Amino acid sequence: MKRLAFACALVAAFVLTGCNEKQAAAPPPPIKLTQQAIGHYCGMNLLEHSGPKGQIFAASLIEPVWFSSARDAIAFTMLPDEPKDIQAIYVSDMGKAASWDNPGADNWIEARKALFVIGSRLKSGMGSDEAVPFSERSAAERFAAEHGGRVVSFGDVPRDYVLSSEESASAAESDAGKTN
Repeated sequence: MKRLAFACALVAAFVLTGCNEKQAAAPPPPIKLTQQAIGHYCGMNLLEHSGPKGQIFAASLIEPVWFSSARDAIAFTMLPDEPKDIQAIYVSDMGKAASWDNPGADNWIEARKALFVIGSRLKSGMGSDEAVPFSERSAAERFAAEHGGRVVSFGDVPRDYVLSSEESASAAESDAGKTN
């Protein structure tokens, strides 16, 4: 009888473990950028803008949310009225982009794993400061050496840089670069 109880407990443990694994499913993969991608904040076709793009998947939403800039995708994660059940945040890997004007349709990187160049001279497709994403530090450092700015991780992108106006973001970036 003890062996039967032990066997039942063991089977139950395996079943429960399997259920937990299903709940911790892999995030949805990124979707290829097409003409149907419309920016969440600007309401415009993403292909009409230069620079890196973003897409976010949230459990409460049926479709991904598209962004005309990587900075806008980061802003989405910081704003209190946006969904917080984010499953994945993808941004264009500009180290694999053909050019600033052609950031690519399927060279996505999970934003929380990316490195970003902030404070560069290049502007987003909507004309504001950009957080330029890269999967490799060497590519980010080359970009910063050529276009200005500094390399930071997703968690180190300053809130003021993302959520403030262009002028105050530039001033905050200048202040951050000063040494005492």
